[in-house]
This record gives sequence, C-alpha cells and structure tokens, in this order.
Amino acid sequence: MPALSSLLALFAALLLAACGTPGSRPMASSTKAQAPVAISASGNEVVLYALGLIDTGYRFGGKNPEAGLDCSGMVSYIYARAVGLKVGGSAADIARGGRPVERAALRPGDLVFFNTRNQSFSHVGIYLGDARFVHAPSSNGRVRIDALDDRYYAQRFEAARSYFD
Repeated sequence: MPALSSLLALFAALLLAACGTPGSRPMASSTKAQAPVAISASGNEVVLYALGLIDTGYRFGGKNPEAGLDCSGMVSYIYARAVGLKVGGSAADIARGGRPVERAALRPGDLVFFNTRNQSFSHVGIYLGDARFVHAPSSNGRVRIDALDDRYYAQRFEAARSYFD
C-alpha cells in the first residue's frame, strides 16, 4: 500500500506539473514539432481509477477485480466505472471502436495495443503518461505498470486508440 500511495502522489505531482508552463524539450532529429495535446478530464479519471487497481489479480476472461481481471476486462471495467463508457469484447474489439492516435500524441487514458501472441491487437493497456501504461498481463498474475520503451513492449507495440475528444 505504501507503494500505491507513493505512485498516486507521483501521478498527482505529474498532473499538477502538466498544468504549468511547459519547459523546452529537446526533440529527436527524426521527429517533427507537434502542437501540445490537450489533457482530457475523462482520461485523467480513467488513469486514477486504473491506479487504484494496481496489484489486482489476473484471471483469463476476468471482468471484475474480485474475481480477477484480464487486459480487456480491466479496460472495460475501468472505462465503465470511471467515465460510464461501455467498451467491451477482446482487445481487438476494443481497438476497432477507438479513434487512432499517433504514439507521440498519446494522452493519459488512451489505450495502447500490442501483439503479444503472434496475433494483432492481442493485448491492451491504459496509457498513464510519461511513456508508461497500466495493464493486466498474465506473466506475473497482477495488474501492474510497465514502460512502452521496455524492450518486450517496444517490439510488440502496434497502435494506440482514444475514446475521448
């Protein structure tokens, strides 16, 4: 629980910092300058709800925290509870319903999709910001946070989707 409190405090600090004047950031030579992306209030609600489920047990086909969650069940559960938005089915089904988002334009609460089983859109997570996402992987049996830049996920990243304006 102390780790969760620290994580929530860190996230709150990041949100507050996001409201300040942005400092200049060095851009990679291969990227183009992009306009800042507006923060979504609904996306922030999704993120806060997701952080509250860290360490929840994994269960294939799981759709609620009491029984355990799989990746798509976690997303469906969080979107329904946090913002009253119904998204459901498999990770691929959820991907078909969202609006495509470039990786550079990801906002907290957007969804990130991976090919983890030699099948397109076989895994989904919720983007937190700072190149991190929360998801329910079967590999350690718990909802957790990972980085998009981790080698495993970077090699398997497929797309991002948003359900928010």
